[in-house]
Amino acid sequence: MAKRVVSVSLGSSRRDSVAEVEVLGEKVVLERRGTDGDFQGAICLIRELDGKVDAIGLGGIDLYLVAGGRRYVIRDAQKLKEAAKKTPVVDGSGLKHTLERRAVHELSTLFDWKKTKVLLPSAVDRFGLAEALDEVGAQVLYGDFIFALGLPIPIYRLSLLQKLAYLLLPVLTKLPFSLLYPTGEKQEARVVDWRSRYYRFADLVAGDWHYLKRHMPEDMRGKSVLTNTTTEEDVAFLRARGARYLITTTPRLSGRSFGTNVMEALLVALAGRELGEADYLRYIDLLGLKPQVLDLEKPQEERA
Repeated sequence: MAKRVVSVSLGSSRRDSVAEVEVLGEKVVLERRGTDGDFQGAICLIRELDGKVDAIGLGGIDLYLVAGGRRYVIRDAQKLKEAAKKTPVVDGSGLKHTLERRAVHELSTLFDWKKTKVLLPSAVDRFGLAEALDEVGAQVLYGDFIFALGLPIPIYRLSLLQKLAYLLLPVLTKLPFSLLYPTGEKQEARVVDWRSRYYRFADLVAGDWHYLKRHMPEDMRGKSVLTNTTTEEDVAFLRARGARYLITTTPRLSGRSFGTNVMEALLVALAGRELGEADYLRYIDLLGLKPQVLDLEKPQEERA
């Protein structure tokens, strides 16, 4: 019998999908179910799935935000996790920290990092990625104040962002998550405003797709995007804006790349237990997970 993994997302149900894959000799059904921003609906769905599926991923919300060696629990996400009493619940942070960090080093054949400018709208959501970009010498604009708090304060030093995060994250993680990140229909809404001008700085924009798309300008000519959880519709969106490369850190299945929360839940389902960093690295090697590069300037039939 196939194992079953379900991502319960606060995002739009328009992006729901199901795929069956065979991994390490086992069949696994991957399912994504959006609740259109309905927090109580997400809790009810997790309770309904508890004990009936092998692992649950949390989509559209982080369980943890990270700065340096410190990890802060988001109160709303903790409520979702606690709704399940039997089935393990993960948010993708463990896989992000390992897979995305490694992806930066593997992409050194595509980018000369010391000459590459990167916009990372939310570093506390992807601190492993932020640290890796800092390690390879990329010039990074950390946009946490700009995109999460609406303050025109670009940060260019990871050490400064880390110090500010130590002060702010204990407070921010106790706020309703919808104040920090778009949920439901808000994920589909684009807001091209003063924040969009910061994209001009970048050769590469990296991070959560909804964050990237929300303020993305019409002109993305020559720029590349490093993200995950993209659909065919998202690929068309980027091609129409002239983007150069779309790089996803998780594999494309049935025409889309699934989120790190789904892939992390997949690994937990295979292992039958929650995993640590060493476990994730071992599975990344076993499965040969590498960033997938889509050349958006090639005709569609060549990319098929």
